[in-house]
Amino acid sequence: MKPLCLIHANCQGEPLVKLFAAHPGFSRDFEIAHAVNYTRQPVPPALLRRCGLFLHQRLEAEWGELCSDELLSRLPAGCPSLCLPNLFFLDYWPFWSSNTAFAYSDFFLDELLSRGLSDREIMHLYLHTDPARYFDLDAIMEKSRRREAEKEKHWDIKLSQSVREMSRHSLAFHTVNHPGRSLCLMTAEAVLDKLGYPPLPGPVREAFPDPFGEFTMPIHPRIAARLGLTFLPEAPLFPVYGRDMGIEEYVGCYLACKRLKETDFIGFLRLRAALGGQTAPAGDGRPRP
Repeated sequence: MKPLCLIHANCQGEPLVKLFAAHPGFSRDFEIAHAVNYTRQPVPPALLRRCGLFLHQRLEAEWGELCSDELLSRLPAGCPSLCLPNLFFLDYWPFWSSNTAFAYSDFFLDELLSRGLSDREIMHLYLHTDPARYFDLDAIMEKSRRREAEKEKHWDIKLSQSVREMSRHSLAFHTVNHPGRSLCLMTAEAVLDKLGYPPLPGPVREAFPDPFGEFTMPIHPRIAARLGLTFLPEAPLFPVYGRDMGIEEYVGCYLACKRLKETDFIGFLRLRAALGGQTAPAGDGRPRP
Protein backbone atom coordinates (compact mmCIF):
# COMPACT_ATOMS: atom_id res chain seq x y z
CA MET A 1 0.00 0.00 0.00
CA LYS A 2 1.35 3.42 -0.97
CA PRO A 3 1.78 6.08 1.72
CA LEU A 4 -0.95 8.70 1.90
CA CYS A 5 -0.63 12.33 0.90
CA LEU A 6 -3.31 14.03 3.00
CA ILE A 7 -4.38 17.51 1.86
CA HIS A 8 -6.18 19.38 4.65
CA ALA A 9 -7.52 22.44 2.87
CA ASN A 10 -10.57 24.30 1.67
CA CYS A 11 -11.87 24.12 -1.92
CA GLN A 12 -8.42 25.17 -3.12
CA GLY A 13 -7.30 21.64 -2.31
CA GLU A 14 -9.52 20.14 -5.03
CA PRO A 15 -7.39 21.19 -8.03
CA LEU A 16 -4.25 20.05 -6.19
CA VAL A 17 -5.69 16.54 -5.86
CA LYS A 18 -6.33 16.41 -9.62
CA LEU A 19 -2.95 17.81 -10.59
CA PHE A 20 -0.95 15.59 -8.24
CA ALA A 21 -2.91 12.55 -9.40
CA ALA A 22 -1.92 13.43 -12.99
CA HIS A 23 1.78 13.79 -12.11
CA PRO A 24 3.55 10.49 -12.92
CA GLY A 25 6.09 10.64 -10.12
CA PHE A 26 3.81 11.95 -7.40
CA SER A 27 0.98 9.53 -8.18
CA ARG A 28 3.50 6.68 -8.27
CA ASP A 29 4.67 7.51 -4.75
CA PHE A 30 1.43 8.54 -3.01
CA GLU A 31 -2.24 7.86 -2.66
CA ILE A 32 -3.98 11.22 -2.36
CA ALA A 33 -6.86 12.26 -0.09
CA HIS A 34 -8.48 15.62 0.57
CA ALA A 35 -10.06 16.46 3.93
CA VAL A 36 -12.13 19.63 3.58
CA ASN A 37 -11.19 21.91 6.44
CA TYR A 38 -13.87 24.63 6.37
CA THR A 39 -16.69 22.06 6.62
CA ARG A 40 -14.94 20.60 9.68
CA GLN A 41 -14.68 17.24 7.96
CA PRO A 42 -13.24 14.81 10.54
CA VAL A 43 -9.72 13.52 10.05
CA PRO A 44 -9.78 9.93 11.34
CA PRO A 45 -6.72 8.73 13.29
CA ALA A 46 -6.30 5.92 10.75
CA LEU A 47 -5.71 8.47 7.99
CA LEU A 48 -3.11 10.30 10.04
CA ARG A 49 -1.33 7.03 10.86
CA ARG A 50 -1.04 6.25 7.13
CA CYS A 51 0.18 9.73 6.30
CA GLY A 52 3.46 9.95 4.42
CA LEU A 53 3.00 13.60 3.44
CA PHE A 54 0.78 16.23 5.05
CA LEU A 55 -0.16 19.32 3.02
CA HIS A 56 -2.30 21.77 4.97
CA GLN A 57 -3.67 25.27 5.17
CA ARG A 58 -2.98 26.81 8.55
CA LEU A 59 -5.83 26.59 11.08
CA GLU A 60 -5.43 28.21 14.48
CA ALA A 61 -6.31 26.87 17.93
CA GLU A 62 -10.01 27.84 17.75
CA TRP A 63 -10.48 24.94 15.30
CA GLY A 64 -9.95 22.52 18.17
CA GLU A 65 -8.90 19.02 17.15
CA LEU A 66 -8.71 20.17 13.50
CA CYS A 67 -6.22 22.95 14.18
CA SER A 68 -2.91 22.58 12.40
CA ASP A 69 -0.76 22.18 15.50
CA GLU A 70 -2.98 19.36 16.76
CA LEU A 71 -2.94 17.48 13.45
CA LEU A 72 0.80 17.96 13.04
CA SER A 73 1.39 16.52 16.52
CA ARG A 74 -0.48 13.33 15.54
CA LEU A 75 1.49 12.58 12.35
CA PRO A 76 3.87 9.60 12.24
CA ALA A 77 7.42 10.40 13.28
CA GLY A 78 9.37 11.93 10.41
CA CYS A 79 6.29 12.59 8.22
CA PRO A 80 7.05 15.66 6.08
CA SER A 81 4.56 18.51 5.91
CA LEU A 82 4.11 21.74 3.98
CA CYS A 83 1.85 24.68 4.83
CA LEU A 84 -0.14 25.60 1.73
CA PRO A 85 -1.34 29.07 0.76
CA ASN A 86 -4.89 29.90 1.78
CA LEU A 87 -5.46 32.40 -1.00
CA PHE A 88 -7.85 35.31 -0.56
CA PHE A 89 -8.04 38.38 -2.79
CA LEU A 90 -10.27 41.37 -2.10
CA ASP A 91 -8.87 43.88 -4.60
CA TYR A 92 -11.37 43.07 -7.37
CA TRP A 93 -14.33 43.07 -4.96
CA PRO A 94 -13.73 45.53 -2.08
CA PHE A 95 -17.48 45.62 -1.28
CA TRP A 96 -17.58 41.89 -0.52
CA SER A 97 -18.70 41.01 2.99
CA SER A 98 -18.57 37.80 4.98
CA ASN A 99 -20.94 39.12 7.67
CA THR A 100 -24.04 37.49 6.22
CA ALA A 101 -25.26 34.09 5.06
CA PHE A 102 -26.03 35.64 1.66
CA ALA A 103 -23.35 34.40 -0.75
CA TYR A 104 -21.30 37.11 -2.51
CA SER A 105 -22.79 39.76 -0.23
CA ASP A 106 -22.05 43.35 -1.31
CA PHE A 107 -22.17 45.96 1.46
CA PHE A 108 -22.40 48.88 -1.00
CA LEU A 109 -25.56 47.45 -2.56
CA ASP A 110 -26.93 46.55 0.87
CA GLU A 111 -26.36 50.12 2.06
CA LEU A 112 -28.24 51.50 -0.95
CA LEU A 113 -31.08 49.02 -0.41
CA SER A 114 -31.36 50.08 3.22
CA ARG A 115 -32.14 53.65 2.10
CA GLY A 116 -35.40 52.53 0.48
CA LEU A 117 -34.27 53.49 -3.02
CA SER A 118 -35.74 52.06 -6.21
CA ASP A 119 -33.79 49.60 -8.33
CA ARG A 120 -33.24 52.31 -10.93
CA GLU A 121 -31.84 54.70 -8.32
CA ILE A 122 -29.62 51.99 -6.83
CA MET A 123 -28.31 50.97 -10.25
CA HIS A 124 -27.40 54.56 -11.06
CA LEU A 125 -25.65 55.26 -7.76
CA TYR A 126 -23.85 51.92 -7.71
CA LEU A 127 -22.61 51.91 -11.30
CA HIS A 128 -22.32 55.57 -12.27
CA THR A 129 -20.95 57.35 -9.21
CA ASP A 130 -17.49 57.05 -7.74
CA PRO A 131 -17.64 54.63 -4.78
CA ALA A 132 -14.67 56.46 -3.26
CA ARG A 133 -17.23 59.15 -2.34
CA TYR A 134 -18.74 56.70 0.14
CA PHE A 135 -15.91 54.38 1.18
CA ASP A 136 -12.17 54.57 1.81
CA LEU A 137 -11.23 52.00 -0.81
CA ASP A 138 -7.50 52.29 -0.17
CA ALA A 139 -8.03 51.52 3.52
CA ILE A 140 -10.27 48.53 2.73
CA MET A 141 -7.73 47.02 0.35
CA GLU A 142 -4.73 47.77 2.55
CA LYS A 143 -6.37 46.12 5.57
CA SER A 144 -6.96 42.98 3.52
CA ARG A 145 -3.41 42.97 2.17
CA ARG A 146 -1.96 43.27 5.69
CA ARG A 147 -4.05 40.33 6.82
CA GLU A 148 -2.83 38.24 3.90
CA ALA A 149 0.78 39.19 4.66
CA GLU A 150 0.32 37.93 8.23
CA LYS A 151 -1.16 34.66 6.97
CA GLU A 152 1.66 34.20 4.50
CA LYS A 153 4.25 34.12 7.30
CA HIS A 154 3.11 30.55 8.00
CA TRP A 155 3.13 29.40 4.37
CA ASP A 156 5.86 27.33 2.81
CA ILE A 157 4.65 28.50 -0.60
CA LYS A 158 4.84 32.30 -0.95
CA LEU A 159 2.53 33.68 -3.64
CA SER A 160 1.47 37.19 -2.61
CA GLN A 161 3.93 38.95 -4.90
CA SER A 162 2.88 36.77 -7.83
CA VAL A 163 -0.77 37.51 -7.12
CA ARG A 164 -0.17 41.27 -7.14
CA GLU A 165 1.77 41.11 -10.39
CA MET A 166 -0.66 38.78 -12.14
CA SER A 167 -3.89 40.42 -11.01
CA ARG A 168 -3.56 43.57 -13.14
CA HIS A 169 -2.89 41.78 -16.42
CA SER A 170 -5.01 38.64 -16.18
CA LEU A 171 -7.94 37.35 -14.16
CA ALA A 172 -6.17 36.01 -11.07
CA PHE A 173 -9.33 35.10 -9.11
CA HIS A 174 -12.95 34.24 -9.86
CA THR A 175 -14.19 35.14 -6.37
CA VAL A 176 -12.38 36.30 -3.26
CA ASN A 177 -11.22 32.75 -2.47
CA HIS A 178 -11.42 30.95 -5.82
CA PRO A 179 -8.08 31.39 -7.62
CA GLY A 180 -7.84 31.15 -11.36
CA ARG A 181 -6.24 28.34 -13.34
CA SER A 182 -2.79 29.96 -13.42
CA LEU A 183 -2.57 30.29 -9.64
CA CYS A 184 -3.75 26.72 -9.13
CA LEU A 185 -1.00 25.49 -11.45
CA MET A 186 1.54 27.75 -9.76
CA THR A 187 0.65 26.36 -6.32
CA ALA A 188 0.87 22.75 -7.47
CA GLU A 189 4.22 23.25 -9.18
CA ALA A 190 5.65 25.09 -6.16
CA VAL A 191 4.73 22.12 -3.97
CA LEU A 192 6.26 19.68 -6.44
CA ASP A 193 9.45 21.74 -6.54
CA LYS A 194 9.67 21.85 -2.74
CA LEU A 195 9.39 18.07 -2.66
CA GLY A 196 12.01 17.53 -5.36
CA TYR A 197 9.67 16.46 -8.17
CA PRO A 198 9.94 17.71 -11.76
CA PRO A 199 7.27 20.12 -13.05
CA LEU A 200 3.93 18.94 -14.30
CA PRO A 201 4.19 17.42 -17.79
CA GLY A 202 3.19 19.80 -20.57
CA PRO A 203 0.13 17.77 -21.64
CA VAL A 204 -1.14 17.75 -18.03
CA ARG A 205 -0.84 21.52 -17.81
CA GLU A 206 -2.53 22.01 -21.16
CA ALA A 207 -5.42 19.67 -20.35
CA PHE A 208 -6.06 21.15 -16.90
CA PRO A 209 -9.41 23.00 -16.98
CA ASP A 210 -10.09 26.08 -14.91
CA PRO A 211 -11.41 24.49 -11.69
CA PHE A 212 -13.50 27.50 -10.63
CA GLY A 213 -14.38 28.97 -14.01
CA GLU A 214 -18.12 28.32 -13.69
CA PHE A 215 -18.63 31.60 -11.86
CA THR A 216 -16.69 34.86 -11.90
CA MET A 217 -18.04 37.51 -9.59
CA PRO A 218 -18.47 40.60 -11.79
CA ILE A 219 -15.98 43.38 -11.18
CA HIS A 220 -17.31 46.89 -10.61
CA PRO A 221 -16.26 49.12 -13.55
CA ARG A 222 -14.96 51.88 -11.25
CA ILE A 223 -12.84 49.34 -9.38
CA ALA A 224 -11.50 47.96 -12.67
CA ALA A 225 -10.53 51.49 -13.75
CA ARG A 226 -9.01 52.27 -10.35
CA LEU A 227 -6.85 49.15 -10.47
CA GLY A 228 -5.97 49.56 -14.15
CA LEU A 229 -7.14 46.08 -15.12
CA THR A 230 -5.79 45.76 -18.63
CA PHE A 231 -7.47 42.43 -19.39
CA LEU A 232 -11.07 43.70 -19.15
CA PRO A 233 -12.79 45.10 -22.24
CA GLU A 234 -15.02 48.17 -22.01
CA ALA A 235 -18.20 46.21 -21.26
CA PRO A 236 -17.04 42.82 -19.98
CA LEU A 237 -19.19 39.75 -19.61
CA PHE A 238 -18.60 37.34 -16.74
CA PRO A 239 -19.45 33.61 -16.59
CA VAL A 240 -22.33 33.07 -14.14
CA TYR A 241 -23.26 29.39 -13.88
CA GLY A 242 -23.72 28.84 -17.60
CA ARG A 243 -24.73 32.34 -18.68
CA ASP A 244 -22.50 35.31 -19.44
CA MET A 245 -23.67 38.41 -17.57
CA GLY A 246 -22.73 42.04 -17.60
CA ILE A 247 -22.53 43.93 -14.34
CA GLU A 248 -25.99 45.51 -14.74
CA GLU A 249 -27.74 42.17 -15.14
CA TYR A 250 -25.84 40.75 -12.18
CA VAL A 251 -26.76 43.70 -9.96
CA GLY A 252 -30.37 43.32 -11.08
CA CYS A 253 -30.29 39.68 -9.97
CA TYR A 254 -28.80 40.69 -6.62
CA LEU A 255 -31.51 43.27 -6.00
CA ALA A 256 -34.30 40.91 -7.07
CA CYS A 257 -33.02 38.16 -4.77
CA LYS A 258 -32.74 40.57 -1.84
CA ARG A 259 -36.21 42.02 -2.37
CA LEU A 260 -37.67 38.51 -2.39
CA LYS A 261 -35.89 37.97 0.96
CA GLU A 262 -34.18 34.89 -0.46
CA THR A 263 -30.80 33.94 0.98
CA ASP A 264 -29.70 31.34 -1.59
CA PHE A 265 -28.20 33.76 -4.09
CA ILE A 266 -26.20 31.01 -5.78
CA GLY A 267 -29.40 29.06 -6.40
CA PHE A 268 -31.07 32.24 -7.64
CA LEU A 269 -28.24 32.88 -10.12
CA ARG A 270 -28.30 29.27 -11.31
CA LEU A 271 -32.03 29.52 -11.99
CA ARG A 272 -31.60 32.83 -13.82
CA ALA A 273 -28.84 31.32 -15.95
CA ALA A 274 -30.96 28.26 -16.75
CA LEU A 275 -33.91 30.42 -17.81
CA GLY A 276 -31.86 33.05 -19.58
CA GLY A 277 -30.42 31.16 -22.51
CA GLN A 278 -27.10 29.81 -23.63
CA THR A 279 -23.66 31.15 -22.84
CA ALA A 280 -22.14 33.62 -25.27
CA PRO A 281 -19.84 32.25 -27.96
CA ALA A 282 -16.08 32.24 -27.60
CA GLY A 283 -14.29 35.44 -28.47
CA ASP A 284 -17.00 37.69 -26.98
CA GLY A 285 -14.68 39.73 -24.79
CA ARG A 286 -15.32 37.96 -21.49
CA PRO A 287 -12.36 37.94 -19.11
CA ARG A 288 -10.29 34.79 -18.96
CA PRO A 289 -7.38 33.83 -16.70
